[in-house]
Amino acid sequence: MRRVLIALLITTASNASAQQAGITSLPDSVIVRIDRAFAIAGGPDMPGCAIGIARDGKIVLTRAYGLSSMELGVTNTPETIFESGSVAKQFTATAIVLLAQEGKLSLDDDIRKYLPEMHDFGKPITIRNTLTHTSGLRDWYGLADLKGQPAGTHVHSPATILEIASHQKTLNFEPGAEYLYSNTGYILASIIVQRVSAMPFTTFTQERIFTPLGMTHTQWRADFNKIVKGRAMAYNGTARTGYTQDMPFTNVIGSGGLLTTVGDWLTWNAFLDNPSALPDGAALVQSLTTQMTLNSGKRIPYALGVSVGSREGMREISHSGSTAGYRTWLARYPDEKASIAVMCNAGDGANPTGLAQTSLLAVLGKTPRPVQLAGAVRVPTDQLKKYAGVYVGPNPELIANLAVRDTMLVVVVPGNRPMIPMGPDHFRVGANEFAFEMRGDKVAHMMQIIGADTTVFVPSVQSKPSAKELEAYAGSYWSDELDARIKVVARDSVLIVSQGATDSLVVRPSIPDTFVSSRGTIQFAKDKRGTPIAFGIWAGRARNMRFTREK
Repeated sequence: MRRVLIALLITTASNASAQQAGITSLPDSVIVRIDRAFAIAGGPDMPGCAIGIARDGKIVLTRAYGLSSMELGVTNTPETIFESGSVAKQFTATAIVLLAQEGKLSLDDDIRKYLPEMHDFGKPITIRNTLTHTSGLRDWYGLADLKGQPAGTHVHSPATILEIASHQKTLNFEPGAEYLYSNTGYILASIIVQRVSAMPFTTFTQERIFTPLGMTHTQWRADFNKIVKGRAMAYNGTARTGYTQDMPFTNVIGSGGLLTTVGDWLTWNAFLDNPSALPDGAALVQSLTTQMTLNSGKRIPYALGVSVGSREGMREISHSGSTAGYRTWLARYPDEKASIAVMCNAGDGANPTGLAQTSLLAVLGKTPRPVQLAGAVRVPTDQLKKYAGVYVGPNPELIANLAVRDTMLVVVVPGNRPMIPMGPDHFRVGANEFAFEMRGDKVAHMMQIIGADTTVFVPSVQSKPSAKELEAYAGSYWSDELDARIKVVARDSVLIVSQGATDSLVVRPSIPDTFVSSRGTIQFAKDKRGTPIAFGIWAGRARNMRFTREK
């Protein structure tokens, strides 16, 4: 009776998710847990995912769910090809390390040795900086957006990204001073591989990595128009709102753009666990998994194309990926001798990291650690009102607007999220903690604590410029780093910034001379007479892009 019931459950999950079984050498109860997790993520008429799990170097599960083509009604299978997103970065890093092992370059070389067209920023950016997101290079997505050529509207290539990067005269920060994710560095690294090896990046990685390891379904998406048999289409949307295709409209590779399967990823992870298939394989893996140390001496989780940390008490080496409507996750757990790959073609509905965690715990026979919930502490409303106000961090992009609503402190901007009290001056918002330090009845500063990192915010004031004051910001502004022009128009109580006739954005007053929008923060600089003469834009991974007012 028990096996009949389990079989019924498996059949139900299968029908709900358009599940396609591959290798299954796990107990029925484990498969049921995994199928249930993916059944929630998608149904038979929706895009879905593929999953692969290995233990002790052997694949114990491959499975797929949902549709690879909604138009044709074709289901995903364990052999379906998906796009990697940023999981591809570890393969670009591997190519660099292979060249370093041959003595053809050093990870501590200045990138200008191989990319002389790059600007001299005063302090060298090393190849290692590009691979650990410590270069200070602005991310190309933000730069292309500010240039009026955002991803998805123009076909970019590594050559065009190099051109954009080579026109930059300033950085987000001094090389090695901080960690800030930047796809630009990995695209430049792929060009370095091509120049040093004297062969196309795609050829070098195919001959030196994919073919020797037997990754027979893996290739780069160097031409987005190329027909790839067995590839899943990528989608965004929901069953309620409807779906649209969301395929990568770009030829950029190196930072992403790898087409592959869950099986090939498990082959890759098996090599990393037992790296005898390549010469100096052990040294290669050691290089890939050595965490970066900042100029300050602080060690960060990011190594070369992977993050090294822990999850549910297990040592984890992992990376996530996101490109257009593709979402992915690849991780290995050396102490458990476990490896897991999840690839999805449902951009809005898929959470590969969560699906992988649920599936891995099922395979290992573990249950999630209990979440410690805050909120038992009650803070008087009068005390909460002292915390309300506007706070600004180390740069203008870090602005928080706090208010009291229904006896609760809320982060109104950004996100409109409640702050859960953990103590009279200590609150939690998701994984972030906030602590207030008072000076008398006034807040001296607010600290945002994320793990071992603390960011200090100081109180500011909400700006309420008059119509005349708003009009003073209006004008035409030029960036020689981007070869781009932005026009600013005052309208009602906001500013409208635009590039051309179709791309316009409303920015609203925040702190003095600073305006915010969903796409970033603009801060104006004034001359001695108080006339706006320039502004800087903070757009996520592109900080303080300067535009100067034209006469």
